[in-house]
Amino acid sequence: MKTFRVVILAAVLGLLALASAQSQLEIFSWWAGDEGPALQALLDRYNELHPDVNVINATVTGGSGVNARAVLKTRMLGGDPPDSFQVHAGQELIGTWVVADRMENLEDLYKEQGWLEKYPAGLLKLLSNDDGIWSVPVNIHRSNVMWYKPAKIEELGVVVPNSWDEFLAICPDLKAAGVTPLVVGENWTQQHLWESVALGVLGADDWANLWNGSLAFNSDKAQNVWDVFGQVMACTNDDASGLSWQQATDRVISGEAAFNIMGDWAAGYMTTTLELEPGSGFAWAASPGTDGIFLMLSDSFGLPKGVANREAAIDWLKLLGSAEGQDIFNPLKGSIAPHLDSDLSKYNAYLQSAAADWNSNVVAGSLIHGAAAKEAFQSQFGTILEIYLSSGSAQAAANAANAIAQQVGLGQ
Repeated sequence: MKTFRVVILAAVLGLLALASAQSQLEIFSWWAGDEGPALQALLDRYNELHPDVNVINATVTGGSGVNARAVLKTRMLGGDPPDSFQVHAGQELIGTWVVADRMENLEDLYKEQGWLEKYPAGLLKLLSNDDGIWSVPVNIHRSNVMWYKPAKIEELGVVVPNSWDEFLAICPDLKAAGVTPLVVGENWTQQHLWESVALGVLGADDWANLWNGSLAFNSDKAQNVWDVFGQVMACTNDDASGLSWQQATDRVISGEAAFNIMGDWAAGYMTTTLELEPGSGFAWAASPGTDGIFLMLSDSFGLPKGVANREAAIDWLKLLGSAEGQDIFNPLKGSIAPHLDSDLSKYNAYLQSAAADWNSNVVAGSLIHGAAAKEAFQSQFGTILEIYLSSGSAQAAANAANAIAQQVGLGQ
């Protein structure tokens, strides 16, 4: 009996030792569904490199991370941060968790890995403030893309519009043909449309001036954005609130709608899930009025202070920041790699086109996806949009935006 107890005790101690030897890594993101395979490919590679680490894929679903950010806020404020979490590069992280002293400075990691020479200077600036570098980017997405189906546009006999005036001119003809001129989905996709309209109306310089405080949100120029946006929204579908961004994309492919403006994760969806060929199954152009401007966002991951599995998290960041990791992830995600050593032969025709534009266009930062403005302003922009949609008043929306900008200290 004594021998039996010794054997059992040894077995239990062995299991405990094994459990303690296997560290964990909790990765928090909003990549699920059609975007899940790209993340899983990265996790699989991490497991190959670090088989002793148990990776927990803590995904919170919801378009553009709306739901995930709410859960993350609860965890960060509650002292239970994930080991590493997805965040849009720029002010979404710096203006929220960096200023709250909840993140580790990654500048030493950048120097150790040689990344200061491997990322464009403009992107490094976006990831940094005077005190350090705060996240590792895994991709570059473009926000201002107009998607369409070439065969349908040819059938309709219209030309892809280069300006919002051109789009508004063909809107009646498209409606007469029984086609939705521009399909939109739930609230955040309409915010996404707004920033492309604003960029097309204002141009790159005045778009930047909104966020640095040089152009007031209630100025005539900024108010005109809402007037044009209202005309564009009159050319959209009535059932927007019930559609996801994927369902809006589906309507373009089915021929029910002529155009859709969405980030180039839509290209990932169309190539990976719908198995369409870029250039024939679907095509693209810069959103009207924004040719030569790349409205960018970047998904990145940071390192919260006090995490339980710091070394495993640093290994995760090393994979994300490498050319290898980015070239595993981005062809599936429908984005391009920020790493200057990316192997473009692994990317499809759309992504090669986006990479060429990234290297030649004027780069502007997305509002809705966290690059341009403080999260405190971005999170309230949905309310500003609702004020406009319910009142139809450009002045009311412009005044609301200006009041919130002053309240949160935008541009300071």
